[in-house]
Amino acid sequence: MSLEWIIKIISENWPMFLRGAALTLLIALIGTIFGAIIGLVAGIIRTIPVPERGVKKLLLKVVNIILSIYIEFFRGTPMIVQAMVIYYGSALAFGIDMNVFAAAIIVVSINTGAYMAEIVRGGVVSIDKGQFEAAHAIGMNHLQTMWNVVLPQVIRNILPATGNQFVINIKDTSVLNVISVTELYFVTKSISGNNFRYFESFFVACMIYFVMTFIVTRILLYIEKKLDGSDNYTIIGNSSQLRGK
Repeated sequence: MSLEWIIKIISENWPMFLRGAALTLLIALIGTIFGAIIGLVAGIIRTIPVPERGVKKLLLKVVNIILSIYIEFFRGTPMIVQAMVIYYGSALAFGIDMNVFAAAIIVVSINTGAYMAEIVRGGVVSIDKGQFEAAHAIGMNHLQTMWNVVLPQVIRNILPATGNQFVINIKDTSVLNVISVTELYFVTKSISGNNFRYFESFFVACMIYFVMTFIVTRILLYIEKKLDGSDNYTIIGNSSQLRGK
């Protein structure tokens, strides 16, 4: 490895590296947000109690089967294959001329949604059943119980997993180069093809990926600590009132 070549590659190609890194972060961020929303909806639907009989039972069973197929398929196939099927397959099978950026967002979102659905379902199941019973006892229906009691706890509990999925997406966007998305890996491949210094070029890309994931991880840890709050609480008030008059 030549330090001179690394400096030369950075100095000559830093705008391309910057654009590639920015697009990587943008796709990962938007895909994680949309995927979290998909996963949240799918996870909640899969935890709705199924009635013993009636149309609602049949409807929920059909929806659960569809969601199970979606989750198992996208968790059981590589993202690189999903990208090829969605981008090239949709054009060949249905004549859909899809924008590569839109295709990238769709691929990352639905892939993330499949993983987040199981994370959310696990988060809902982990909530003590007594909280559901208490909410129902005061007159809340299932939707009100989920919105007011369960979801605030679930969102807090799944935040680390969501952040981890975001970090994974930053790295996994590299597979989108197969549909010509000009993210960091695609840009680095172009740079290395021009200068034939593959090791130095990809070493720079490696460092950029590391810096991005390291910063994102630290930001997420800071947010988690803020949400946890302080371990010590100080009661502020009139001392005579606290002693009682």
